[in-house]
Amino acid sequence: MSRKRVLIVGGTGYLGQHVLQGFSEIQETTPCDLAFTHLSSPPPQALLNAFPTVLTFSVDLKTGIGFEAISHQFGPPDVVVNCAALSVPRACEMDPAAAMSVNVPSSLVNWLSSLEESNYLLIHLSTDQVYEGVKSFYKEDDEVFPVNVYGKSKVAAEQFITEKCSNYAILRSSIIFGPQTISPVSKSLPIQWVDGVLSKGNTTEFFHDEFRCPVYVKDVVGIILSLSKTWISEAKQRKLLLNVGGPDRVSRVQMAETVADIRGYNLSLIKSVSASSVDRGVMSPADISMDITKLVQTLGISPVSFQDGVRLTLEL
Repeated sequence: MSRKRVLIVGGTGYLGQHVLQGFSEIQETTPCDLAFTHLSSPPPQALLNAFPTVLTFSVDLKTGIGFEAISHQFGPPDVVVNCAALSVPRACEMDPAAAMSVNVPSSLVNWLSSLEESNYLLIHLSTDQVYEGVKSFYKEDDEVFPVNVYGKSKVAAEQFITEKCSNYAILRSSIIFGPQTISPVSKSLPIQWVDGVLSKGNTTEFFHDEFRCPVYVKDVVGIILSLSKTWISEAKQRKLLLNVGGPDRVSRVQMAETVADIRGYNLSLIKSVSASSVDRGVMSPADISMDITKLVQTLGISPVSFQDGVRLTLEL
């Protein structure tokens, strides 16, 4: 059997780097050729050093410029993992056109559709922010009703993929947390940020009335690898929509308290405030906790608890 080709779109980002690492670790059991796209040119040297055999391509998702080079130098991919996104809600609110042009993968899907004899699985990262946030533990078949541009762009992406792609897995992810990447990303990582402010003894405000189901990054990678391995070995038609979160519904206060408990920090440093007390320049859903029964039943994967994920993140 010829080696399969896996393309990671957005390979220099937080999740993209972890996915790249995950695929590199299963080469003995599931050998495949790897490539990733990046927007910044050139990609970080630390990443190139860590994965010397992986091909890299500069691609602009807004225009699709760069995809043709992949066709010629890598070939049609069998699995495409789309981790690329404009994912800061406030930035999306300020530039809705940019949010739509990056988050709706039209240039990617149009390129894939143009390839001859292409039979690919698209694994696309969506978000829990497609839900309105007015109840707890949303299921996949609940109505989507996003309250901000970021969520709206991700709903548009889901609709585009379900209409245009023959085989896909859309993963509605909650907050992804875990260890830093091989080439450190510039964005603030949630657990490390909480650990940093509390370790300095600074009293810090946290919201008590916004709830999510944060998911440990290596569980997300495990889900992506499971979907990819099944596709590579069986290539059975796949049209899948999954909530991807951890098992625990937690507020920002509870997230901070978990870090404080594990580290032994003073809980009085955590000041509980309402989300409505801060103007973030963007509407934010109050409770987008998710039911992950379908994930557990479909793939047989049970994400670790928030507490265990924090311990793994802080390497305790």
